Amino acid sequence: MNKVIEVKNLVKVYGKRSAAFTALKNVSLDIFEGESVAIIGKSGSGKSTLMHLLALLDRPTSGTIKINGVDSTKLNGRKLNQLRNRSFGFVFQQFFMNPSDTVLENVVLPLKIAGINRKTRRSRAEKAIATVGLRERLKFKANDLSGGQKQRVCIARAIVNDPKIIFADEPTGNLDSATGEKIIKLLFDFNKNKGATLIIVTHDEDLAKLCNRQIRISDGKVIEDTKSKTPQKPSKTTKQSKEK
Repeated sequence: MNKVIEVKNLVKVYGKRSAAFTALKNVSLDIFEGESVAIIGKSGSGKSTLMHLLALLDRPTSGTIKINGVDSTKLNGRKLNQLRNRSFGFVFQQFFMNPSDTVLENVVLPLKIAGINRKTRRSRAEKAIATVGLRERLKFKANDLSGGQKQRVCIARAIVNDPKIIFADEPTGNLDSATGEKIIKLLFDFNKNKGATLIIVTHDEDLAKLCNRQIRISDGKVIEDTKSKTPQKPSKTTKQSKEK
């Protein structure tokens, strides 16, 4: 398998001098094409800091992060933005949607940023929205959706650019269990059917077990990196449940 992310001696320090706090301490790891990876740890362990660095949403204090062989630490802001837009999809617990925009307008945004023409981006956005089962909500305002529907819109927005890597930060944290199962199934289906690398940050051990690989973080260090021989399959919702 090809390496999609190579991390060497990653350090992240917040603050200065007596107020300095080292969130990550010489982390090194490789992530491969098509893997599903869980980054696990308690609150304050450094797992979210690691994800933000891997996703190029923040810069390390020292160390290197290569994306498909490209050293991202040497790229300027414009090049970083292009790399994120073309290669990554993001699913966050907080949704980060414009509540006054429609589902279509929210999903089409990454394509608009990428400079895709209007006809093509609408077609691709509608396909992504249909993939997550929200075709009938195309013109609904984001503010009028349930939590589960909002998270599905976020997944549609994440996959609309056909990304090579999807980052999901506690993607089911604000959802009921039945709706959470649907969200996880969507993410793993994309991982399996498109061959995209899936990186999930979570404190949920059951969710972590669904992944091919579990990277456990504690006090800013990787303390365990294991591969599942036979990862569990996302369970199917067995009974109807109203999305919250």
